[in-house]
Amino acid sequence: MTVVYEDNHLIIINKSASEIVQGDKTGDTPLSETVKQYLKEKYNKPGNVFIGVTHRLDRPVSGLVIFAKTSKALPRLNEMFKSSEVKKTYWAIVKNAPTEPEGELVHYLVRNEKQNKSYAYDKEVPNSKRAVLNYRLIGRSENYFLLEIDLKTGRHHQIRCQLAKIGCTIKGDLKYGAPRSNPDASICLHARHVDFIHPVSKELISVDAPVPEGNLWNGFKLF
Repeated sequence: MTVVYEDNHLIIINKSASEIVQGDKTGDTPLSETVKQYLKEKYNKPGNVFIGVTHRLDRPVSGLVIFAKTSKALPRLNEMFKSSEVKKTYWAIVKNAPTEPEGELVHYLVRNEKQNKSYAYDKEVPNSKRAVLNYRLIGRSENYFLLEIDLKTGRHHQIRCQLAKIGCTIKGDLKYGAPRSNPDASICLHARHVDFIHPVSKELISVDAPVPEGNLWNGFKLF
């Protein structure tokens, strides 16, 4: 993990693809615990350290995760995420370019809990939730295309599912139709940027996360 922003109320981490944000059935140490430990050591804190999880990123996804450091900031941040006041921008590497260089995708997603997968439909179906994102083609390399995605709603596996639906499966995402996995089990989706008004100070917070190291992410010619 890398700390990209910290103040009295918040800490923002650039997470690597293998880390889980919150504890799950794997029993692996979650990022929330790693951050607690980091704060405990950095500030020499006795006893428990407060860390509030405000949102999640799928395990194979890298990029920005915002944690609350105070009980004052946590409910406010939770409310901001719920009402889409936190603007999130993602970068995704795909094998196929979309038919249009930019556009809005609107689908209706149905989540299958058993498979831990979502399915996208063009029209509303029972138990579906409306999913909206905007995408823009921003770069290309010899073999791949780079998309920038502005998320308008926060549905389960939304970007992965919607891009697969239009034939632009994310590199390494076996669950949504990629031909092969990435060696490190990541998928090439990165939470690149967040913009929001600080829940306490009311200042604008605008943070970028550097892309993962290696030729793949750094081999793009940006338009």
